[in-house]
This record gives sequence, structure tokens and C-alpha cells, in this order.
Amino acid sequence: MSDVDERHRPSRRTVLACAGAAGAGALLTGCQTYGEAAAPAPAAPQAPAGGTAATSDGTVAAPALATVADIPVGGGKVFAAEGVVVTQPEAGTIKAFSAKCTHAGCTVSEVRQRAIVCRCHNSSFDIADGAVTGGPARQPLPAAGVTVDGDSIRLA
Repeated sequence: MSDVDERHRPSRRTVLACAGAAGAGALLTGCQTYGEAAAPAPAAPQAPAGGTAATSDGTVAAPALATVADIPVGGGKVFAAEGVVVTQPEAGTIKAFSAKCTHAGCTVSEVRQRAIVCRCHNSSFDIADGAVTGGPARQPLPAAGVTVDGDSIRLA
């Protein structure tokens, strides 16, 4: 064989890559379904504990995040999806703060030993007022608006 033929010949790696791509394409084509009914839409998400309630002016209140009983006295609970951490520093006193750490913007991870803790860099904040109690954070957690309606805690 001449040198010209060798230069135009595909490498073994190229042949294997093309064969793999063709096989993957055939596999994906075989996974398609034709003529079947569309899958049903996913069910609507369920409202958290307490559901929604009407306000005094007849509008619908926000869904409940939790009940007062769900928030431990001297502790709290992080609601990452809602961007809030709810605490109960003393029995019957409900507080809420932004769940975004003021140091680097991570979502705080837990409430333990009367502190809201961010595991990203070990900042901690007081459950009563959001003040910095440790770590590199220098600014307190901003307060967040919640209301307590009976036993239900709702975003304000």
C-alpha cells in the first residue's frame, strides 16, 4: 500500500466513535412511542400543613409553611424553597429571617443549639434576632415577614 492510502484511512478511534454514535442513535429512535396517548400531567402540588385560608378582607392567604408545633422551642426550621428560616426562640414567639447567608449567599442549612447555621463557611446567627454569633459573616440575617394565624405560620 502507498503512503497516500494510509493518510486517507480513518483511525480505529474514529471508526469506533462513529459506530458508537450510530448505535446510540438507533437505540434512541427505538425508544420513541408513536400513537400512544400523552402521559397525564403531574398532580398539582399539595399545600403544606394548614393549606390556604381567607383573610378578613376576603382574599386568599398564602399557604401555611408549618404549624407552630412544627417549629421546636429554642430551635427552628429552614424552608429553603421559600428562602426563609422560621424560629421559635421562646414558646409562642415566632421569628423569621432570610435563609440566605450574609457572608457568601449560601442557603443556611440548619438550626441547632439556638443558632441558625450556614455550613458553607460556618457562619452562625442568633435565632431570636438574626445577629451574627460566629463565622465570617459580618451582617445579621434580615428579618422575613411571617404571620401566625391560629396555629398556622404563613409568609406575609
